[in-house]
Amino acid sequence: MAHRFMASAAALALVAGMAQAQDLKFPVGEGPFSWDSYTAWADSAPDLSGQTVTVSGPWLTPEDDIFRSAVAYFADATGAEVIYTGSDSFEQQIVIDAEAGSPPNVAVFPQPGLAALLAAKGQLSPLSDDIQSWVAENYAAGQSWVDLGTYADADGNDAFYGFFFNVNLKSLVWYNPENFEDAGYEVPGSMEELKALTEQIVSEGETPWCIGLGSGAATGWPATDWVEDIMLRTQPPEVYDAWTTNEIGFDDPRVVAAIEEFGYFARDDAKVSGGAGAVASTDFRDSPKGLFTSPPQCYLHRQASFVPAFFPEDVEFGVDADFFYFPSYAEKDLGNPVLGGGTLMAVTNPSDATSEFMEFLTLPLTHEVMMAQTGFLTPHKGVNLDAYMSDTLRGQGQILIDATTFRFDGSDLMPAGVGAGSFWTGMVDYTGGKSAQDVAADIQSSWDALK
Repeated sequence: MAHRFMASAAALALVAGMAQAQDLKFPVGEGPFSWDSYTAWADSAPDLSGQTVTVSGPWLTPEDDIFRSAVAYFADATGAEVIYTGSDSFEQQIVIDAEAGSPPNVAVFPQPGLAALLAAKGQLSPLSDDIQSWVAENYAAGQSWVDLGTYADADGNDAFYGFFFNVNLKSLVWYNPENFEDAGYEVPGSMEELKALTEQIVSEGETPWCIGLGSGAATGWPATDWVEDIMLRTQPPEVYDAWTTNEIGFDDPRVVAAIEEFGYFARDDAKVSGGAGAVASTDFRDSPKGLFTSPPQCYLHRQASFVPAFFPEDVEFGVDADFFYFPSYAEKDLGNPVLGGGTLMAVTNPSDATSEFMEFLTLPLTHEVMMAQTGFLTPHKGVNLDAYMSDTLRGQGQILIDATTFRFDGSDLMPAGVGAGSFWTGMVDYTGGKSAQDVAADIQSSWDALK
């Protein structure tokens, strides 16, 4: 029989005892977690004893066990069993399983494009109107997330199929606070201020930026993130969307202008460590290290939330390294757009237990248990930010909460031959001296060849 919880203090104490007995990661009622909404949900949850919810996705050690620790609260409240299976070939396996008619109940998609593909084949089940409304109301920049989870079905009709659970953030600039303080620099609050700071650093005989595009066969991809972030800061989100689907050409003047704005930072020898000629040959994993040399090789480095993995081991956050939001243009009045990616939860095999599980995933607690143990970020406005395991993640979570628009990495939404092909190589050509107009025309030609 499912546990029935009351939100009173006495009931919480009783529940905490049961939770400890069942080895829940965080005893109910303790810690910086949203227990009230969880207990309210659990009090009305159905008895699902004997039922199973299967979940498949790309998460491997240690994220898989952390996810299991989060969904344990669902099992504890309902009596259902949740079985998660992770795979490094998930993208291929989910297509095979769906075609064979034996998919899991829930699939964790690392890219919306794959979910859209299955939806178009009739292999996804739309989520309820209640969950769609919940996303719109409870996720920062809510309509952005609704749009990212909405795809055409087998008949060409749009439906809401999934919501994002775990997000990565790309709109960040990393810096060394000690170096900033020593030089008297202040964190800029707008793109205009960031460019003024860039000019100031140059005028003082220093180098503002470290930029590296090297990544083996994938060389060039870091520049695509720059262009995507700039597109979101110079154009309305609907223009960005039209660009990623080629409704407007890659050689559209607005896109060319965004490439040239990247060139403001990357094609000036005085503004980038090693000079413009070193941008394409510098490995992206090595490029942030210039922030930590003495004297510093650079003061600024734009890269996603994962980049600390490539910082020197002795770097201390808050002392040697910190970040700020890659700012928007004050004069553009386009809000605070954020570029990133994430994993999408969608139903591939519906059941009553699965519907209840998807509702469970909307609870702040489910997110908070993940936040407390790994680099999990969420746009959920209802979570307690104190649950984040570090100040770094808490600050990134705040950026997501403050976002007015969120858009998925544009190159990941484009056909692979463009987004992971000509766009990459085109940006290398651009940093090598080719004009933005010619690069954009070449990329558009490659897209036309795929049609």
